[in-house]
Amino acid sequence: MKRQLELKVNGEDYSLTVEPHRTLLEMIRNDLDLTGTKLGCGGGECGACTVILDGKAVKSCLMLALDARGKEIWTIEGLSRVGDLHPLQRAFVERGAIQCGFCTPGMIMASKALLDENPHPSEQEIKDALAGNLCRCTGYVKILEAVLSMAKPD
Repeated sequence: MKRQLELKVNGEDYSLTVEPHRTLLEMIRNDLDLTGTKLGCGGGECGACTVILDGKAVKSCLMLALDARGKEIWTIEGLSRVGDLHPLQRAFVERGAIQCGFCTPGMIMASKALLDENPHPSEQEIKDALAGNLCRCTGYVKILEAVLSMAKPD
């Protein structure tokens, strides 16, 4: 039996009816057609599905959509405005931190959550924040460089 769900995604209010077993990831991709959030492992291990929920990075494959009732969610689509990349997205592109691109949305969203909470993280704090996000292409060096380039000096 479907249930009513109200939430805000990328600054827009939504009212949906969803099945109780539907994950936040499924709702974002299938009901809202925001396909930048990726299904990787489906078990919270890879971080490809990372979104920002009320200011915190969360793995949307592990969360039921109904648990997001009344929350504010940001996906990779919400970062760019009118065709302009967000500075963090631009940093990833400029430093070659995108490679195949599959992990990139989750990496960027986890990085953004960190930088919003801590505008000048150390290299170790960045590594810790990204520890739950896997990348098979870049070796993490370029990703780390991109995030460090956005860290505001003390």
